[in-house]
Amino acid sequence: MSSTAIIGAQWGDEGKGKLIDYLAGHADVVVRAQGGNNAGHTVVVGDKKYTFHLMPSGVLYEGTLNIIGNGVAFDPEGFLQEVETLKNQNVDISTIRIDERAHMIFPYHKKIDELEEEARKDQEIGTTRRGIGPCYMDKIQRSGIRVGDLLNIERLETLIYQQVEKKNELLKKIYHSEGFDPHKVFETYCQYSAHLKEYITDTTVLLYDALKNNKKVLFEGAQGTLLDVDLGTYPYVTSSHPTSAGFCIGSGIGPNALDEILGVVKAYSTRVGKGPFPTEQDNDIGEAIREKGHEFGSTTGRPRRCGWLDGVIMKYAVRVNGLTGITLMLMDVLDQFDEIQICTAYEIEGEETQDFPANLEKLAQCRPVYRKLKGWKTDITGIQEYEDLPQEAKAYVEAVEEITGVPVKMISVGPDRDQTIVREVMI
Repeated sequence: MSSTAIIGAQWGDEGKGKLIDYLAGHADVVVRAQGGNNAGHTVVVGDKKYTFHLMPSGVLYEGTLNIIGNGVAFDPEGFLQEVETLKNQNVDISTIRIDERAHMIFPYHKKIDELEEEARKDQEIGTTRRGIGPCYMDKIQRSGIRVGDLLNIERLETLIYQQVEKKNELLKKIYHSEGFDPHKVFETYCQYSAHLKEYITDTTVLLYDALKNNKKVLFEGAQGTLLDVDLGTYPYVTSSHPTSAGFCIGSGIGPNALDEILGVVKAYSTRVGKGPFPTEQDNDIGEAIREKGHEFGSTTGRPRRCGWLDGVIMKYAVRVNGLTGITLMLMDVLDQFDEIQICTAYEIEGEETQDFPANLEKLAQCRPVYRKLKGWKTDITGIQEYEDLPQEAKAYVEAVEEITGVPVKMISVGPDRDQTIVREVMI
């Protein structure tokens, strides 16, 4: 058995798309297990650029089985739009399978998401308004409608009418907004059923058989550790578990099925939306990182907040995910600086700590304690061997290893597949 899980080790947007694409070329199966089309991976292949939201990145490789697991919040409309885009790019999507247990997003989920975010006013969370949270709410409330229900039209009709009636009452009484016509919603999802039924199956069986037969499986993470609904910077989090344990529940495997748990770390820090950000550089440094790193969301287009690398967060990600290694992404963005800083601890009320606080108010009080390193001030985008990196760049990598206690196994020095320094093969 050979399986590798890719985990975002910060607030998401770490460059997982490139790494996943790189490893997917060696995988027999690629699995998405949580989140929905509120996530986005951008992959550059030659002069072509692909953006994935729901779609597993293995679709770019012939013969790779691509699984959308039971833990995903599945938007049929968004999925079919993505299918159409990929078909126009001559990508074969016949290898996709969607688990029948995955819960579906409906128009009322998106409407509630939008209205709830507006009602928060200056305390908005910064959701993508794609209906992910309300979909998971129905799931936990045990009133959700699942992908497998598309295969039984009579049952689908009953469930949709029940849910639309309830949601219309909620929209009217709580949000003072118009509701939806249940017949139109039902007709739309009947059309989705016709397009989707060829992809729907029990993917937990496919995945179990693949692992049992020693196939190479890549578990593709979305978002990041600090967006985990339990372990992240709550309430500024997503509604699922983008930590390593999320793969187990979200795809139907046991925890002993994960051989390698690889944390993806951007060589600096970014986050989208509100919430404490100890190493944020709201200045010329942050702007320089944003511009060279093209730090704008692939799903929303929103500019990301930027700052120095946070070692406290990295250590936390190692601990809660059980990381066996790290990939350091977008390291070339730091080519421009004479001096580079890494946060090694926080100072709270005059005391120093290396533990990431669970309390958001405490996190807001944290002041970073920095280690200063000399910048390399040279273009590293053409380097393919670790030994050829400038000494200052290698010192930066070694500092990351020292702080986290785990090896840096890959380093990205540019957006293309071949701009990757591999120190250890992982799949």
